[in-house]
Amino acid sequence: MTVPEHAFPVRRGPRPRTTLTNPHTQLDQQPDDPALRELLLAELALLPGVAWRPSVISVPGAEALWLADDAGGGPPEAFMIGREFAHLHPVPDRSLHVMVPQPLAEQLIADGWGELHPVARMGLLPRTAIMVYAPRDDLEVAVVARIVGASHAFASGQTPASAS
Repeated sequence: MTVPEHAFPVRRGPRPRTTLTNPHTQLDQQPDDPALRELLLAELALLPGVAWRPSVISVPGAEALWLADDAGGGPPEAFMIGREFAHLHPVPDRSLHVMVPQPLAEQLIADGWGELHPVARMGLLPRTAIMVYAPRDDLEVAVVARIVGASHAFASGQTPASAS
């Protein structure tokens, strides 16, 4: 099943519980099927101009997406540190942190896909830094892949897909 290019659906169900401080971790609603993580990684591997590296800002074992040096670049608020624009947390937490344009961040939060990073709440990261909750099924993998695609577009200096 694919997600329309022009919209992110509202996430079904209640939000998962998360920690209020660093490390910012999703505490429940983790997917039972490890194949969902592999499906998400396969989708993200298609993003052009991306280097996979260990995160330099997240917990040990987090896999980060870095915009390659020759892939252009967006505004400073499109990056967490260096050219890292997103990272996936290691098991047992399968949530992600991404940088997206602030209007999109606000829309994704309102639609239940994530929450503002606590460090962004404190003003130490831009309000473009959000946690995206772990995808629980194939449809949610497609949505989360599109969210990371929007983060990639932001980091690349492109206009991301609309949130409405």
